[in-house]
Amino acid sequence: MDVLNLSLPLFGLVLLGWLAARWKKIPESGLAWMQFYIIYVALPALFFQILRQTPVEQLTNFRFILGTTGTTLVIFALAFLFGRVLQKNKTAVATMQGVAGSYSNIGYMGPALTLSALGEAAVVPTALILCFDNAMLFTIVPILMAMGMDNNSEGILKVLYKRVLLHPFILATIAGVSAAYMQLEIPQAIDQILTNLKNSAAPSALFTMGVVIAHQKATIKGMDVWVLLLIKMILHPLLVYFTLHWLGFNDPVWVQTAVLMAALPPALNVFVLAQHYGVYVQRSSSIVLLGTLIAAVSVTILLYLIKSGWI
Repeated sequence: MDVLNLSLPLFGLVLLGWLAARWKKIPESGLAWMQFYIIYVALPALFFQILRQTPVEQLTNFRFILGTTGTTLVIFALAFLFGRVLQKNKTAVATMQGVAGSYSNIGYMGPALTLSALGEAAVVPTALILCFDNAMLFTIVPILMAMGMDNNSEGILKVLYKRVLLHPFILATIAGVSAAYMQLEIPQAIDQILTNLKNSAAPSALFTMGVVIAHQKATIKGMDVWVLLLIKMILHPLLVYFTLHWLGFNDPVWVQTAVLMAALPPALNVFVLAQHYGVYVQRSSSIVLLGTLIAAVSVTILLYLIKSGWI
């Protein structure tokens, strides 16, 4: 019951968003301001508020970063090679397969899940994974897509600048680390505003995720869909777990956070990127939707294993 009390409210919010979208036929464009609020306001406030109160030495744990983001890179390469070598797809298609097989829903679902399950001790590892996984993937993907679609180097640099250096999660992380280093004191009124925004981040993100999923179409046909889901939701968390232990990293909350983040379904950004580049769109939609449905069971089982002391 403890595990269900953790997982059902999270996936219940996703379901509530899905039901609302099915009941009220509002165009998907109506989500624009909600998505802006989540990505540019609420989640950055969450990261900033927690990170600024965190000891600096916890924010520079490079062994943890190597174990998590390094593993994500290996999983990306594996999914990419599956599409490029085994399926003989073009570089652009294989790149989107690499993203689908490695990019967890660490933005919308990650903080909500780890904070609910593990408490505020999970915020620092969650923010580190968010920051470095995003930076790594949003660096590799534009380069590979440019190579596959014959874009010029100026376009690559522009995309890197916008998607990496100016990403709100990364900016909020930098600001939070800087505030922690300077031991910055914030006026009470501003602190209360940031706290209110922080508290709204998880429920609004999960509800919005349900609405977006309701507007997608899925197909269960195609071996690649299931292979990429297997890589993403089974192999990724297993490899993260064994890599961290191989590196000698044994902090239980940090390991549990890393495994939970890796076990999450493919992010909505997979579908967004596919639409942006006009490549692998239908398959990306299927992978995101099916992965989210599977996660309702698989993540609940994982939470049970964590609460039972197996992980």
